[in-house]
Amino acid sequence: MTSEDLTHHGDKDTAPGMLDFAVNVWLPAPPRWLRDRLAAALDRLATYPSAADDVSAREAVAARHGRRADEVLVLNGSAEGFALLPNLEPRLAAVVHPSFTEPEVALRNAGVPVHRVLLDGDYVLRPELVPDEADMVVIGNPTNPTSVTHPAELIRKLARPGRLLVVDEAFMDALPGEPETLTGDPDVLVFRSLTKTWALAGLRAGYVLGPKPTLEKLAWDRPQWPVGTLVLEAVQACCEPAAVAEAAAAAEKALEYKDEFVAALKNVPGVEIVVEPSAPFVLIRVPDGRKTRETLRERGIAVRRGETFPGLSVDHVRLAVRPPAETARLLSAWPVEVA
Repeated sequence: MTSEDLTHHGDKDTAPGMLDFAVNVWLPAPPRWLRDRLAAALDRLATYPSAADDVSAREAVAARHGRRADEVLVLNGSAEGFALLPNLEPRLAAVVHPSFTEPEVALRNAGVPVHRVLLDGDYVLRPELVPDEADMVVIGNPTNPTSVTHPAELIRKLARPGRLLVVDEAFMDALPGEPETLTGDPDVLVFRSLTKTWALAGLRAGYVLGPKPTLEKLAWDRPQWPVGTLVLEAVQACCEPAAVAEAAAAAEKALEYKDEFVAALKNVPGVEIVVEPSAPFVLIRVPDGRKTRETLRERGIAVRRGETFPGLSVDHVRLAVRPPAETARLLSAWPVEVA
């Protein structure tokens, strides 16, 4: 491992009772219909998760993305899938940064050599920076924390014989129409999370799409019954057509809130919007990031520090998009005295 705290995530920047702009979970709790589905599944907890439940969940995912059920693996959140990446035995993994750090953590902990591809400027992928010898490339799309969505064709330029593309699409369903998704590309390993849209961070629910042989190798050492009944129920429920439509409507509303939020932030002294965001979170830079965070914390507001992302500094801060009433509270508390 490096000396950096790559295991730091937004949940460590907040605390009970704080107004939370640090964690990118959209809802305060799962919607009532989803809670009802999960509550109904409680009666099945006396038995082991069944093969039928697993098939139903994978079929729902497959139907949602136009894939086969054997091209789906249900996960305890995307983080579990990233922890399994060393099973694919890459010789050199190129990880595009700034980005979610768990893939690099898992690869380094397993002794896999990692080459960091550090982006700057507009933070859009530059394929020429990826070394030719890398046989695995990991990239987020949209990327956390920069809120950049890379064109799918740009990511496809990384493909070559003997190389596996790993794309973290944890926030793709937060974009109206899911532009630039690679879920339809059969040779790409695409990770999806249900955490952000459906407020399921505590349940750890997600899945990965990819070639059947790759998924089999990825999962070869998982224990028996690796995913619980409630996760399987959640995955199936959130991939059904009505839920997908609801997520699309939520993405439209989040986009509206994001645009209002960005416009307001541009009028705050000392705040620089690093790049125009495409996802429901915004990366900013301020003159004194540590003081800004500490002052906001004293005022009961949590924001996500930026220096734990490779390529960013202590003056970078990530802000989750929230409804206007919460945004107004943040802006009224903003410490202009440190601008």
